Amino acid sequence: MAIKRNGIVPEDLARYVAEHSETPDDVLVALSEVTERETGSAAGMQIGSDQGVLLEMLVRATGRAGRSNWEPSPAIRRFTSRGLGEHGTLLCCDLSEEWTTIAREYWRRAGVEDRIELRLGPALRTLSSLGDDDQFDFAFVDAHKPEYAAYIEALHPHLRPGALVAVDNTLWSGRVLSPPSDAATDPDTAAIAAFNDSMAAGARFMTVVLAIGDGLTLLQRR
Repeated sequence: MAIKRNGIVPEDLARYVAEHSETPDDVLVALSEVTERETGSAAGMQIGSDQGVLLEMLVRATGRAGRSNWEPSPAIRRFTSRGLGEHGTLLCCDLSEEWTTIAREYWRRAGVEDRIELRLGPALRTLSSLGDDDQFDFAFVDAHKPEYAAYIEALHPHLRPGALVAVDNTLWSGRVLSPPSDAATDPDTAAIAAFNDSMAAGARFMTVVLAIGDGLTLLQRR
């Protein structure tokens, strides 16, 4: 079965987790397979099925209309949009016309295309264009690692009190345990480690880091 990735726990335990979690439906499996086939090494950016189910459950738990998400993998949009209520909408920020063409086809097959608004272009530019009335219940961040802190700053004014933000890859295959002393040598690891430190020390969010996938940090706006 496709989309079982887990970058932190051993492979046999990851398999056990997948086998005891919600099973991906046929559309998700097909989407994962076509992503593997069509996007090459970029397919490694797909989240695992257990992480996708967690995100779907979190969106359902907000009870409202979570709207913000950006991810190079189309599968996360399927998981997240499936958790939306009848009047929920999902705003997707992406740079790739090629990958989002794949995504659109599977949004249609899944019957969720009417819930999803796609904006192509840098996510920070899209967020800066939002109005005061654009308020989100849930956001998923998985993009350029050195800009993680900037995404949170741009999102914060648009998060309702109690809103959740899920930030992916925050354990970075364990490399955050030994971040480089010179950020220029490994900017991604340095940025993620600094981001983790700032979220843990900050007062605006309740923060928990989960050892799922490649590390998933949940932030809840106080």
